[in-house]
Formats: sequence, C-alpha cells, structure tokens
Amino acid sequence: MDDSVLEDIKLHQETIASDSNSPLHQIREKELEISGRVLTAKRQADEIVAAARKKAAEVLSAAESEGGAGAEETEKTIKADAEREAARLVEEATREAAVLKEQVDARRADAVRLVLKEVTSI
Repeated sequence: MDDSVLEDIKLHQETIASDSNSPLHQIREKELEISGRVLTAKRQADEIVAAARKKAAEVLSAAESEGGAGAEETEKTIKADAEREAARLVEEATREAAVLKEQVDARRADAVRLVLKEVTSI
C-alpha cells in the first residue's frame, strides 16, 4: 500500500503540473487525500495495537510476579504450619515417653520381685 501511495503522490504532482482545474484532477486529488487519511489511520491503528500488546505483556508480567509472590507466601505459610505441627507432635511424644518411663520405673520393682519369685521357686 505504501508503494501505491507513493505512485499516487507522484501522479498527483504530475497532474498538478499539467492541469489543476479539470474534474479529473479534482477527483484524483480527493482520492489522494482519502488515501493519505487511510494511511494515517492505518499507522495510528498499528501504534494503538503495538501499545496494547506492550501493555498486555506488562500486565502478564505483573500477574506472573504477583502469582509467584503469592505462591512463595503460601509455601511459607504451609511450611510454618508443618513445622508447628511437627513441634507439637514431638512435644506430645516426649510427654507420652515420660509417662511411660514413670510407669516402667514404678512397675520395675514389682517386675523384679515376680521374676525373682519365679526363679527361686524352681
């Protein structure tokens, strides 16, 4: 389209030089004017599309960054929850082990007596 517009402009200049008052010249002049407007509109449309694509890329990049940050925050939250749960389970197991140790210690004397009784009765 750019080559045809350039050809039209050359033809227009030639026409102006030869006959500037004929109806054919005036029609051709209007055609060139409209072609120029179309070319300008096309360039503006291309600029708008390029700007929209750039903005879309920026929005996508920002969304990916926010998504990554959100994922990191979620990972930290889940990890902290898991660490708290692990600490709670270790504490609970430690308490249960202490209770069992007390029970074993309390029953050890009885167990030793039973074993000695059985061994000496043979």
